Amino acid sequence: MSLFLDSFWRAAAYCLHPRIIALSLLPLVLLVLLALGLGYFFWDSAVNSVFLWLESTEWLASATRWLDDMGLGGLKNALAPLLVIFAITPVLVVLVLFFVALLMTPAIVNLVSRRRFPALERKHGASFLRGAFWSLGSMLLALLALVISLPLWLIPPLILVLPPLIWGWLTYRVMTFDSLADHASGDERRLVFREHRVWLLLMGMATGYLGAAPSIVWASGWFFAAAFPILIPAAIWIYTLVFVFASLWFSHYCLAALEQMRRAPVRAAPQPLEALP
Repeated sequence: MSLFLDSFWRAAAYCLHPRIIALSLLPLVLLVLLALGLGYFFWDSAVNSVFLWLESTEWLASATRWLDDMGLGGLKNALAPLLVIFAITPVLVVLVLFFVALLMTPAIVNLVSRRRFPALERKHGASFLRGAFWSLGSMLLALLALVISLPLWLIPPLILVLPPLIWGWLTYRVMTFDSLADHASGDERRLVFREHRVWLLLMGMATGYLGAAPSIVWASGWFFAAAFPILIPAAIWIYTLVFVFASLWFSHYCLAALEQMRRAPVRAAPQPLEALP
């Protein structure tokens, strides 16, 4: 528990570091460029497809006719773009985590190691390529979970539970691996995973719920649709900050756990029964 809380407050303090703030803008820039590129090539066709789907759905067609009768027909035209944006945003969020893990986590781990654990030996238990494949595989599993669970989001209580759980599991998988990739050997990394699994999962779930905060920004888009070009990058940057905090939290926790494990006395192997006095 003490390690859990100590690493939390240290991570919060490190978020104010100028280098951390600068690093948090890098995935935002990359994802905005990606979103602009996707919008340039696919926006019109995606919106038209959703609009045709809305027109062909009976109950939605009835709803749009009701809006027309109420003099709110303009909302029908805004519904298709909003649905496209809400559908693509979870994918962009998962890509944020992938970029943070791939580009930022090594820099954050080096910062924490240099400032707090300068004497901790680096055993290089996982290569950059292996870490990239681990992050990519975890991201694909999370996307699969999102797709499978998407119909359940329509049930009010589950929308408050399922997305944070998926983000939390993904954060736990990616951040723990990357925090230990350079310093721990393969055996040490697996031992930290096993002995601290509960706390690491709690950290992942906590950051998953923190990651739900930008949903408020998205929800405001229903009332301020014209501000979507600003609201979506703002939401993505908030997600990035959450993931940066998660990277700092996991770095402090995992490196401290690794240091404690190495300092702990080695347990003597039990002697065979015939050798005992």
